[in-house]
Amino acid sequence: MTLDFMRVLLVEDEEALGQAIKQVLIGEKYVVDWVSDGMQAWNYLENQWTDYTVAVIDWLLPELSGLELCQRLRANQNPLPVLMLTALGQSENRIAGLDAGADDYLVKPFVMAELLARLRALQRRSPQWQPQQLTVGPFTLDDANTALQIALSGQAQQAIPLTRKEFQLLTYLMQNPNRILPSSKIRQQLWDLDEEPVSNVVAAQVRLLRRKFDRYHCSCPIETVSGQGYRFSASMMTFL
Repeated sequence: MTLDFMRVLLVEDEEALGQAIKQVLIGEKYVVDWVSDGMQAWNYLENQWTDYTVAVIDWLLPELSGLELCQRLRANQNPLPVLMLTALGQSENRIAGLDAGADDYLVKPFVMAELLARLRALQRRSPQWQPQQLTVGPFTLDDANTALQIALSGQAQQAIPLTRKEFQLLTYLMQNPNRILPSSKIRQQLWDLDEEPVSNVVAAQVRLLRRKFDRYHCSCPIETVSGQGYRFSASMMTFL
């Protein structure tokens, strides 16, 4: 079984609500890009800087409405799952949102637990959705306990607990085994676009992860390819 890397585009112009949703999603191990107008959201999607798992889009937005944003997505054959948020709860509004291309509809005010449940349902219905484990060689990432399980020959499994960012980094690398991923691409995919992290943030995160592997007496399967980036190579695995 495999684990899908989760990144969400949040388009919400109410600052307090946008901040609250972003923090809840981060707590669920999503990477979140939050923008407050439809045109900025369209620029993110049109330029394809990142690969999104799902979008949460408010209906009433400046520059470009959520309805128009959905229509543009579908006109461009973009299958990104969309959850529409709106204070307009009449049946004709819900029908208009779904006809514009939204996959689901959530009326304000709502509880965060329902938002999360609807996002999980969208992911399950999406062709890109995958079950919540990822295995490459002896390594298995388990979303349930945010840990990396390592199958040791003739021994019990070794479990390495991971921080949220370590988990995201390993997920992305293990989704692309034996493929060299440039540091810039990893940074764009794992850090919010508005964070503007320092240029060496990926190298620093890899260094911390290698130290953690050392503490658990395992060599790190992340290989540095000079001048090109990083590669997850299960064949590099040894036990110290």
